[in-house]
Amino acid sequence: MDGDGTRDARGTHANPVPRPAGPPEAPPLPPRPPAMPAVPPLPDGSAFLTWLRTPRPDAAPGVWRFGHRPRPDEEPERVPGRQLISGALIAFLVGWLIWSLLWNGYLGGWWLLPLYAMIPDSWAEPHSFAAVVVVYAYYVIIGLIIAVGVGRLGRWGELWRRYGPPAWRRSTAPASVRPPAPEEDPAEWPALRAAGASDAADRLAAEARQGLMRDVDHARITRAWQGVRNGRHSLATFTGAVLREGSAACAHPSGARDLPGRQARHDLLTGQVRVGTTADDPRNPYAYRGTGLALGPDLLGTSLLAVGPAGSGKTGTLVRPLAESLCLHALAGRAAVVVVGAAGSGLGPADAYDVVVRVGDQESMYDLDLYGGTTDPDEAAAILAEALVGDLADPHPGSDTRRSTTVLAQLLGPYRAVHGRFPSVPELRRLLDGAPGPLAELRAGLENAGHESLLRELDARERQMAHPGDVGGVLADRIALLDRPAFAGFFDTSGQSRPFSLKALDHPVRVRIDLPARGHADASRILARLVLAQFTASVTVREDRSLFACLILDDATGVVTPEAVRGIQRLRSAGAGAVLTLRTLDDVPRPLRGPLLGATGCRVALSGVTPWDGQDFAEVWGKEWTEARDVTDRQIIAETPAGKAVHALRRVITGKAPTARAVTVRQVERERWSASELAHAVPPGHAVLSLTNVKGEHAPPLLVDLRG
Repeated sequence: MDGDGTRDARGTHANPVPRPAGPPEAPPLPPRPPAMPAVPPLPDGSAFLTWLRTPRPDAAPGVWRFGHRPRPDEEPERVPGRQLISGALIAFLVGWLIWSLLWNGYLGGWWLLPLYAMIPDSWAEPHSFAAVVVVYAYYVIIGLIIAVGVGRLGRWGELWRRYGPPAWRRSTAPASVRPPAPEEDPAEWPALRAAGASDAADRLAAEARQGLMRDVDHARITRAWQGVRNGRHSLATFTGAVLREGSAACAHPSGARDLPGRQARHDLLTGQVRVGTTADDPRNPYAYRGTGLALGPDLLGTSLLAVGPAGSGKTGTLVRPLAESLCLHALAGRAAVVVVGAAGSGLGPADAYDVVVRVGDQESMYDLDLYGGTTDPDEAAAILAEALVGDLADPHPGSDTRRSTTVLAQLLGPYRAVHGRFPSVPELRRLLDGAPGPLAELRAGLENAGHESLLRELDARERQMAHPGDVGGVLADRIALLDRPAFAGFFDTSGQSRPFSLKALDHPVRVRIDLPARGHADASRILARLVLAQFTASVTVREDRSLFACLILDDATGVVTPEAVRGIQRLRSAGAGAVLTLRTLDDVPRPLRGPLLGATGCRVALSGVTPWDGQDFAEVWGKEWTEARDVTDRQIIAETPAGKAVHALRRVITGKAPTARAVTVRQVERERWSASELAHAVPPGHAVLSLTNVKGEHAPPLLVDLRG
């Protein structure tokens, strides 16, 4: 036996990752090759300190808050550039004309009367220096008054801001971070100092300045400090660990302080990962245009559904960044993540995970617990029935797999009472097939042990086998998909393997489950349903719901069942969420599409969705009241030479013929995004998504460039 309670190579421990007793004394995970490399120190602490001190103002859901500059809700009225330049030039010519008329005396000498009233007669002598200075200063004042007046009329200030050096500096100069006051500097850990842990704060601040601290270290220690404030850990234990280990204190059980590599932009101070940039499109609210769009646990807590054809970017632009972000949160002690996808689908390197289950690969170090780590036969039967025949149930939301659960419970309970464990896949297949030998052996064992109630269960099962509508045959056919040579050695219950159970999600752990890539599509769907059923069953009974748990299903084809929809609806209150991707909503039974879209708070329609998929999104996003303008232009015909000259001048300035415009404004109700727009107006690499966080705040459907 290993020191952590697991067997060598393939132990029987149902929870292979032990729960840490406290952040400073967390025991290590089971050994897994290769070990993650240590985090090299930064050359200096400036990069970390700049990241830590950058402002993160409050913003609407989904806005990338790192360095965000809020914008007004309504778009300000913007003068067209051609009209702005023409008006500024005409104002300059008018000012020049007024000055010329004054200077040459065509308007009289009245504008010089204040000058004559202020200067003495002795200064009026020829070649007097004082007179020359005062007179020309007066001329400059009059010129400035004219310039200010025509500048306001010609909007020279707006022209300067739009095309002058201020616009150049905004586009090239990086945003400067103003150093905060010492008592407000997050790098000085003011919360620790206020609680009396000044020595620990000094140690952490010194390592931050020396470049020995990363964003994961800061997030992990902050999480441990929250445990101290909540009373889960003592202040003395926390302070001792920080003084002893510095920024490496309260480490993750794996000992890792960062991922092997990052592909997305992360901000662990807010928990966000940037997934794109909101397009500067009239259909987006003005406050969102051009801002970064990010996702975090506050949004994933309402679950996310992404729909798009193959090649639209579901895995590369959504699943991979989210998996990477949640792995970082797990290293910081904030989250537990399970990522499920086909082998080789690009869900991150194995070194980024604590547990990698490769179903069908005989070299896999971990196995998958078929029964979810439970010892209750009824609970195990419910989970297994959902995995085997959940897709065969009536797709209406009120249906369930109760009959299949009863059949499995009639076998699992007696078998566990006799053998002390649940049956393996071949043994369960023989029992469901009604083979006389295994049933007789099971009956004899129950009779010898005196289990009268379980004997009645077995009798009922044998009577039902004779009925033509018995679901045992269907269950046997489905379990036979897992009883294949490729899966030999997996799902073992005899104690000779190391099965992973989703009961381990009560502590920060990173798990990746690779399903068979080809040749076993039906078995992969059964296993995906099994993981989803185990996930929803385990996270709802956790004690510590401050630890966010998330399941990412890279392909949820055949996974959405009535019970799965009900389970997703329960995740929000359990401090958990699910991320599902589909190639099309046709992979979901028609009666479940509406409930599925309603159960997920974040919905993503990627480029290339079909019009009928777009119709479902258009219905769930609903309609909004918008202002419709009906504009009627009537060209004005000039009849006099002066009028024609004025019209020609207007044509030069505005670029349009003079017209008389009639505008009719009315309020109409229109779809936020129509099915046709979703199918044909979303450019490649873009998506339309709506977001809702766990507080109920929501963002309207936004067009987002996932490559930005």
